[in-house]
Amino acid sequence: MLSRELINCTGRSSSFRCYSLQCFAGLVLFIVGTARCCGQYSDLGSWNILNVKYTHTEKLSFFAEAQLRSLKFYNDFHYHEYKGAVNYEVHSGVLLTLGAGQYDTYRDGGDFVRPKNNSEIRLWPQLMLSRSIGKLKIEQRYRAEFRFTSNGYRNRFRYRLGTSYPFGKSKGGYQPFLLGASSELFFTDREPYFERLRSLVSINYKLSRTVALQTGYLHQFDYRINDETGGDFLMLGLFIELQGKNVEKPLEQIELKNE
Repeated sequence: MLSRELINCTGRSSSFRCYSLQCFAGLVLFIVGTARCCGQYSDLGSWNILNVKYTHTEKLSFFAEAQLRSLKFYNDFHYHEYKGAVNYEVHSGVLLTLGAGQYDTYRDGGDFVRPKNNSEIRLWPQLMLSRSIGKLKIEQRYRAEFRFTSNGYRNRFRYRLGTSYPFGKSKGGYQPFLLGASSELFFTDREPYFERLRSLVSINYKLSRTVALQTGYLHQFDYRINDETGGDFLMLGLFIELQGKNVEKPLEQIELKNE
């Protein structure tokens, strides 16, 4: 999709759409090139996302998502997940979510090395609070996870604080770029309670009102966890947003992602 858009820009590179797309492609190439260089000296992994969201009404929406992760730069694939969720906006800036998914983690040392470290079915209710100050959007996410793992049942609790800022020349009712940053804490109900700190810096580009690309750098510090490892990742995501015919609410900028 990205390569086709770039080819179509030939001969009309002065258009803002093509310029924006070329800037994003250049940024991706820069990050990938830097990642390859860094990967020679450290274990930089990949974090890949495909997300499809459908807005049924102005308050009710659904999404499905798949993720694939590797411990090295597109090598040593060790993790995948599939999940879906339903969202309900109870009030402006207050979003309730109920989700479930399958999460599988493999051993280190190659692609999908068995036996698995963990195979898990997870249920997760979530509360999202958001507020805008001018163009700047601030989000707080609270999530509880009920984890039915191959190593027994476990609870986990997560809190994420994030911010995002759209920029670029508005076209078609939306701004094409979105800069985001977030940090998330993971806790359990067992000593020593703290499990993980995960941070993300990302930039998104909307190819259209319904399709967006994301790239970024994700870092996580694991204190007490053994079922999903890795410290530094290059994130690449494709996000598709659809909506019902009777929905008047405009498609918003892509949400922060660092699942």
